[in-house]
Amino acid sequence: MTCLAIRAGGSAALPEWTEAFGQLMPELKVIGWKEACQTPEAVDFVLVWQPEGEILRKMTGLKAIISSAAGVDHITRDPLWPRETPLYRMGDTELGPQMSEYVLWAALCCLRRTWTWQTAQQKHEWLPPVTNRLASDMTIGIMGLGNLGQEAASRLAATGFRVAGWARSKHDLPGITCYAGKDEFTPFLASLDTLVCLLPATRETNGILNATTFAALPRGASIINAGRGSHMVEQDVLDALDSGQLGGAVLDVFSPEPLPADSRLWSHPNVIISPHAAAEASRPAKAAHAAGVIRALLNGEEAPLRYQPDRGY
Repeated sequence: MTCLAIRAGGSAALPEWTEAFGQLMPELKVIGWKEACQTPEAVDFVLVWQPEGEILRKMTGLKAIISSAAGVDHITRDPLWPRETPLYRMGDTELGPQMSEYVLWAALCCLRRTWTWQTAQQKHEWLPPVTNRLASDMTIGIMGLGNLGQEAASRLAATGFRVAGWARSKHDLPGITCYAGKDEFTPFLASLDTLVCLLPATRETNGILNATTFAALPRGASIINAGRGSHMVEQDVLDALDSGQLGGAVLDVFSPEPLPADSRLWSHPNVIISPHAAAEASRPAKAAHAAGVIRALLNGEEAPLRYQPDRGY
């Protein structure tokens, strides 16, 4: 019997995982991580969050590693993870809509600059009326045009925003002005009212939300980071906010997490913080994607969203 070991959500989540996979693949044996550590040679597949690379290496029959999240850096940062084993990212029917809804909400916050309302509410202060902008008055740029970025771009365009996108390779998306590569990065930034980061975590994207990037934006632009905490240089964000180069920020991811209580981002009047909550698919949805990966590989087929080391995602 094919064996799947799960390290995601702790031991309390195992019954829910077992029920979900029991409906999807009743022929699959599902075990928890504690049992997997005791009999690693019996494991064929793993569905994991922050697994120990040393344990993965002991699973001599391991056919694939499936990340329980859209990113895989929680696996690849362990120097002991078995690089010869295929690694697959999470991708299900819920992550895309959830992320696009989060980005739309954050974009509307930037459009109306709702951080001013938040600050006034805390002070019990009634603000005078201001002239509002329409979505069609704002240009939003999305860094990262993978599945999540494309869905977010489409959602924003459908709402009426002018949308641009930037990625390492060229894309052609209906209604989206697309830029690609290092040479087109500064032109991409030049006309944005709001910059959205949905990039994967790679060496090239580490620290990309920095003073140089902010300086290339029009003064007063906003940023939304729902990619990775490693993309953001926190002090550069604060400096740009304090100087007015950035008008505001909606931030969902940080390094480290949880965001330390003494971080000045918590109290900055032009910052809205969410606790890494932009997109989190349900366990049944994650199980459905993982079952699809396992079924494809058992049938000798390639599965979607395989990690490409040369790209870093």
